[in-house]
Amino acid sequence: MYCNRLYANKPELAASRIDAIGYQVGHQLSERYTMERPRFTDHLDAIKFICKDFWSELFKKQIDNLKTNHRGTFVLQDNRFRWVSRMSLDPSENGDLSQENAEAAENKAVQEPNMHLHFSCGVIKGALHNLGIACAVSADPSQLPACSFVVRIKP
Repeated sequence: MYCNRLYANKPELAASRIDAIGYQVGHQLSERYTMERPRFTDHLDAIKFICKDFWSELFKKQIDNLKTNHRGTFVLQDNRFRWVSRMSLDPSENGDLSQENAEAAENKAVQEPNMHLHFSCGVIKGALHNLGIACAVSADPSQLPACSFVVRIKP
């Protein structure tokens, strides 16, 4: 993977770079998908667009669940997030499975989906920024392949 080679000892830098790449992709895709639409009047309309139309274009399905506290926080849940649903590690990469290698493999198993999720968070953030909404996006991968994305609108 791109980040493993260039940022092997700096996972925070890798995450930041992958998020930035996702941001560019999301920004450009939302520009393309909203070309024929009028501007959204409020945050909820823009989030609904992300959950229905934007997500459908990317993953051929809508977000499974949208929750909000009506104070600028939205939780988008995809019960079978396609980009991590079939992810697995190649055991031959590690050679023998000593205790040290097993721990390294487990650490890698946690980092791989997280890097994909940094990209996804960047895509959502870029799309919303293009729609005029400054926000922070984080992912909760604790129930893979289900994934929740938390969008916090910045004031």
